Amino acid sequence: MSTDIEEASAPLVVKLGGSRLDDLDDAWWDDLAAHGRARPLVLVHGWSKPLKQLDARHRDPAAILRDRYGNQSRWTTPAVIEDILLVSTQLAAEIRDRLGRRGVGVERVIGSAGLLQAGAAERWWWRDKQLVELENLVGPIVGVRREALPDPVPGRALLVTPLAGNQAGQVVNTDADRAAAALAAALAAAELILVTDVAHLLIDGEPVHRINAQNAARFRDKGALGGMRKKLRACGEALDGGVARVVIGSAPVSELLAGRTGTVITPT
Repeated sequence: MSTDIEEASAPLVVKLGGSRLDDLDDAWWDDLAAHGRARPLVLVHGWSKPLKQLDARHRDPAAILRDRYGNQSRWTTPAVIEDILLVSTQLAAEIRDRLGRRGVGVERVIGSAGLLQAGAAERWWWRDKQLVELENLVGPIVGVRREALPDPVPGRALLVTPLAGNQAGQVVNTDADRAAAALAAALAAAELILVTDVAHLLIDGEPVHRINAQNAARFRDKGALGGMRKKLRACGEALDGGVARVVIGSAPVSELLAGRTGTVITPT
């Protein structure tokens, strides 16, 4: 077994970006499975690319909203929730097959089935450069019911679909990176890995290999754009919740954990 894969009791939480799932090769899955056999593994998946491929309306720029802070969100209606459930079920089957063939079972947990609790959504959104009031079935994670998640054990990965339930009893869309951060904190995970389509965090066009939480937050608020702003917010929330380090990158998990690539974000 690779020296980068150690027996550990604390779970490893890995967020699989929805734009990356089609691009991960057999070697990447071999590496992930080796971790899943050696230690408890919790996966949180995105669905951005499969959802866009499902229907042209999900590729419409008007389907993307921005709140008053500049954070981007998909305009989520009950029909969009149904489509998310459809593509996430297909993704879960693919992940179960890939890991199952490598000796790791997969148990799926839908976050809205009592695991993830969401707060109220914004009411006013920027859409096509106009500020409009509309209902958007989204919400930030405000709680994790740990008892709703089976105990992760080596050899059986837990796969979380990051939908959540709000106080009105609705199923809502929530940011997968921030959901992964909340789960990592609730599980007392040592590491959170955000697998995305960029190799590193870039500041002024230069790759950043290591950065502390304070400097990452400063860049998030003054220089980061789009999805990276949300990722950095998730990193801060994970570290505030007791996670020792977060790594952002596009490489195999062993490479990211070893710091040979990607960006490592630590509390200090």
